[in-house]
Amino acid sequence: MITSVSVLSRESKHMSLDREQVRKISHLARLRISEPEAVAYAESLSRILDLIEQMNAVDTKGVAPMAHPNDAGLRLRPDAVTETNQREKFQAIAPAVQAGLYLVPKVIE
Repeated sequence: MITSVSVLSRESKHMSLDREQVRKISHLARLRISEPEAVAYAESLSRILDLIEQMNAVDTKGVAPMAHPNDAGLRLRPDAVTETNQREKFQAIAPAVQAGLYLVPKVIE
């Protein structure tokens, strides 16, 4: 979406939405908004678009990208069994067990 905003911002110096455009967007999104909300959203979205326009206007040539969390390797623990098998202990206190399986009440008919 930022790409489309930057293209639009080059065509006009000030990218903003009016109440009617917000009403059309809300219709497409199947949102019911009142008239005061449409005015408030138009102002709020226009401020967001203006901020994006300002950020797109900044010259970033020569600026190195920042580090990304995915660039660092994930610390993974070894895939090894760390607990002992306690199946018999847990089945001993279960309400109903048959052939090594827990029996539960039927919930769907």
